[in-house]
Amino acid sequence: HRLLLENAEQLVLVCGRREPYLRRDGAASLGVLRAASLVVGLDGCIKAVGQADVIRNQFSEATFERIIDCSGKCVLPGLVDAHTHPVWAGDRVHEFAMKLAGASYMEIHQAGGGIHFTVEHTRKATEDELFTTFQHRLGRMLRAGSTLVECKSGYGLNLETELKMLRVIERAKKSMDIGISSTYCGAHAVPKGKTATEATDDIINNHLPKLKELKLSGEIHVNNIDVFCEKGVFDLESTRRILQAGKDIGLQINFHGDELHPMKSAELGAELGARAISHLEEVSDEGIVAMARAKCAAVLLPTTAYMLRLKQPQARKMLEEGVIVALGSDFNPNAYCFSMPMVMHLACVNMKMSMNEALAAATINAAYALGKSDTHGSLEVGKQGDLLIINSSRWEHLIYQFGGHEALINYVIVKGKVVYENERCETMSSF
Repeated sequence: HRLLLENAEQLVLVCGRREPYLRRDGAASLGVLRAASLVVGLDGCIKAVGQADVIRNQFSEATFERIIDCSGKCVLPGLVDAHTHPVWAGDRVHEFAMKLAGASYMEIHQAGGGIHFTVEHTRKATEDELFTTFQHRLGRMLRAGSTLVECKSGYGLNLETELKMLRVIERAKKSMDIGISSTYCGAHAVPKGKTATEATDDIINNHLPKLKELKLSGEIHVNNIDVFCEKGVFDLESTRRILQAGKDIGLQINFHGDELHPMKSAELGAELGARAISHLEEVSDEGIVAMARAKCAAVLLPTTAYMLRLKQPQARKMLEEGVIVALGSDFNPNAYCFSMPMVMHLACVNMKMSMNEALAAATINAAYALGKSDTHGSLEVGKQGDLLIINSSRWEHLIYQFGGHEALINYVIVKGKVVYENERCETMSSF
């Protein structure tokens, strides 16, 4: 066997009956075992979870590549970040001052800033330059506890640059320990010199057929399709056409909707069988009901509402209506945050989620939003051995401490392999 984690103070299963997601009631009672151990096999999958003495007897004859004593520590599933834009050149630190002075997202966008500024720099960057910064960012996400991350293209807005970004994501999938779900987001903004209709036609007639061809040849495997459905960007009809065309080539629908204006994106997503919709600050009551009925996950992004001073998404109302609520960092040049522990903290404080709901939203439900909850998002036998060990006797410290996860996360483990070991934790007693 590859790994034995012994005698954890708390082992947080999240769920234990192969649930594909947790709604509000399920999240209320997260499974937590005390004095528990866990075994990961050489295939990277969890072989056993249970009381320490039972596991010790069951595996008394077994050999392990590595044994970690988890006394006084907590074991949790690896975190899942359901929404990021991590491949780009050209940060927007200069725009932060404009935002603080009161400029809105759309004002900056219309003045040639925002997405367009980053697009210009990303088009000029080489594939190797993009890969180097992307690798560095993924490393920071991993050290903050994310073991599965959704990664979007979308700062190319032309076929050549979008493919360059998707190739960079593909390279990381093959060469890095972190799990990646890749998303084609060519409809992130309307490119300069084109109308939304022209951009839509270009995506449907040129971009998607090329993606289909590269998928068949095994060069690029894209998982999801995304569109920024927004007033002044892609309207409902253009969004519908692009998403449907993506679905027709086998991509999961996972798009930006109802962020700055109510667009009826949620209703559209439910109708098209979308796996997930992100943002939803301006979602309608009908949209919430439609998403609950369609089992379409809501990926809420507390960093965005916080940075742009938007009204917070109605997490409580969604939970009460039975929506599957997930979380993402929305890491991008506008919301520069790598840390899902900080995202969970903001979700609890600003969106009034409980700590249990936030953890479920950043594990099993975020995995569900990516179509991966059969293999990721909880500590159950048969699932991939992705987990965190924190240097604290209560798991809630991961959310309670705002920032400072650098001294709390002791180990990050992917497929039973320790990919990050934090020496600092060994010298500090658990606070």
